Amino acid sequence: MSRIGKKVIAVPAGVAVEFKDGVVTVKGPKGTLTREIKGNIDVKNEGAEVHVVALDELKDTNARHGLYRALIADMVKGVSEGFSKALEIKGVGWKAQMQGTKLVMNIGFSHPVEFMQPEGIKLECTSPTDIVVSGIDKVLVGQVAADLRAFRVPEPYHGYGIRYKGEHVEHKEGKTSGKGKK
Repeated sequence: MSRIGKKVIAVPAGVAVEFKDGVVTVKGPKGTLTREIKGNIDVKNEGAEVHVVALDELKDTNARHGLYRALIADMVKGVSEGFSKALEIKGVGWKAQMQGTKLVMNIGFSHPVEFMQPEGIKLECTSPTDIVVSGIDKVLVGQVAADLRAFRVPEPYHGYGIRYKGEHVEHKEGKTSGKGKK
């Protein structure tokens, strides 16, 4: 049995978890999330706790047991607290700003890069070099942050690029002149 799958999911007040016809629905103050559960997995709602139960001991079921427990726990946290990822832009003259629901970034190209805010995600620029991606779906928040970072991945020589807040980018030494060598 999966060690993670055995853990109980605590459900805070104001959050409701329902499992019906292979679909888990989690409703909370920030919104509603649904996810289809495949395989021999059962979700039991017992008051303020949710148990994810594997119905057999197959390897595939055991793997899904821990996966679905983690996904449901993230759904519960998302509808009650939400998730956010902070990005920072490093580069001379590089900046970002919101124009309605569109994020416009000047990141060293000959043209500004425009990124439409996906449904279920809130983008905000706390400063010209800081972007915050927030929402209730952890997977979607992480994917949007990764998509934004992919426009300009941090390069190791000067450190220019879009990086996660607090991310360490290993700096490499540049070319040497080669003078004095024979």
